[in-house]
This record gives sequence, C-alpha cells and structure tokens, in this order.
Amino acid sequence: MGLKLKMKLFSLILLFSFLLEASAQSGNRTPNPTPSTDGGDVSSIISSSLFDQLLKYKNEFYTYNDFIAATRSFNDFGTTGDVNTRKREIAAFLGQTSHETRGGWPNATDGPYAWGYFFVKENNTTDYCTPSATWPCAPGKQYYGRGPIQLTHNYNYGQAGNATGYDLLNNPDLVATNATISFKTAIWFWMTTQEKKPSSHDVIIGNWTPSAADKSAGRVPGYGVITNIINGGIECGGHAADESVADRIGFYKRYCDAFEVSTGDNLDCYNQSPFT
Repeated sequence: MGLKLKMKLFSLILLFSFLLEASAQSGNRTPNPTPSTDGGDVSSIISSSLFDQLLKYKNEFYTYNDFIAATRSFNDFGTTGDVNTRKREIAAFLGQTSHETRGGWPNATDGPYAWGYFFVKENNTTDYCTPSATWPCAPGKQYYGRGPIQLTHNYNYGQAGNATGYDLLNNPDLVATNATISFKTAIWFWMTTQEKKPSSHDVIIGNWTPSAADKSAGRVPGYGVITNIINGGIECGGHAADESVADRIGFYKRYCDAFEVSTGDNLDCYNQSPFT
C-alpha cells in the first residue's frame, strides 16, 4: 500500500472516530429544560425589565427585587396552575394595586395605565382607628393607606403584621419605609380570605365556587369580583359605570396584553351586590 493511500485511510479513520464521538456526546447531552407550566418562582413569570416596563413611572421605593423577595414568603402566589393562570394572577394583582397607587390622568404621558405604583401612601392621613380589643390602636399611630394595596385600619395592620411577623400596629410606617414588608402586606391581603369574602388569589386561579347567595347577588368568578372584595361597598352594586372600576380594568387589560394572556370574563362588578 502506497504512502499516500495509507495517509488517506488514516484520515478517514480519524474522521469516522470523531463523528462517532460527537454522536455519542450529542446523545448523552442533557437537553435544555422545558419551561415549567406549574410551580416555580415568580421571577420566571415577570422579569425585572418587564416589571419596569409595566410600571414606567413607579416610585423608586417599589423595586423588583423587593417584590420578588416578598413573593417568596407566599408559596402559592403566582405559582399555582398553568403558566397562563400564573401570568393572569400577576397581571390581576398588579392591576388592582396599580389602581390603588396610580398617579396618572387621562392625557398623561404614555397613557393613564403606565402610572401605577406612583404613590406609597395616601394624602389623607386619618388615623383609621376602629376600637378593637384584638387589634388595639397604638397611641399616636395612624393607620391610613400605605403600600401597594394601600393597607388601612388598625385591624388590617394587626392581622398583616401577625401573618408576616412584624409589629405593624406599633410600627405602621414600616409599610411605607420597607418595600419588602410593603409588598408582603399587599400579597397577604391578596391571599387571605376576608370574612365572608373569598381570597383574590382563589378567585383568579379558578378555585372559588360562588354560593347560591353569591349567585343571586350577581357575584360570579372573574376580575370584577376581586374589585368587589377590595372596595365593593363603594364601587360595586347596581349602578352605572364607575371610573374606578374602569381604571382597574384598564390596568389589568394592559398587563394581560403584556403577558400575552386573556383577561377572562366578568371584568366589572356593576351588577354585583357588595359583600356583607
């Protein structure tokens, strides 16, 4: 066998060996993980850049890192159901809390629904003290609206503090000075059954079945009943279109569009009787 033929044969053997090894490595390589459609961290649903895009004119107090840190204290928040359910819950939470903290107006730059999370506390600094043996008001403390959900009243500060491990009855200003705590109080309110009301969380993930009394009162599953839970006594119940209800819906629609998820049905509460 000539030298040139031997060299060509040797080259072919090397090439064949290389291809075999590459094929073996390809077959043993761990495939890229498929994105989870159930469970997982909220950060897999909303990135820092999307958070800032949705809340373009937010107060610098509200940071993405504080939001994510707070969500990790509530295992089911934004982690229950398929990926669309999870997106819809984050959109609904941000929609309702954006209305509570909004700073925009109809002709505002980028539209009114780019101005969520503009305010940290309400301008009306009433004490919101309701006599309570369980949640007594601390001397000199005021329980006006603070944080994403604009937490008000001593009994809400007391319950939120008890659930999250902070003495908010004696230190209500923590909700306006510590952003992680502030987000925690809002998520606590979202996740917690309120007397005869379901939790907003159960409603948005489809885990609430209205009773016969709910049905007769027009309270049906959807974003609208969450508005009823939060402020139904003022905004819901047998009257013409309400600007606040429309504002809540406007934020929610914008966020659902950004998440590329449907809003679901029953967005308003105009024909729903308030919870009693």
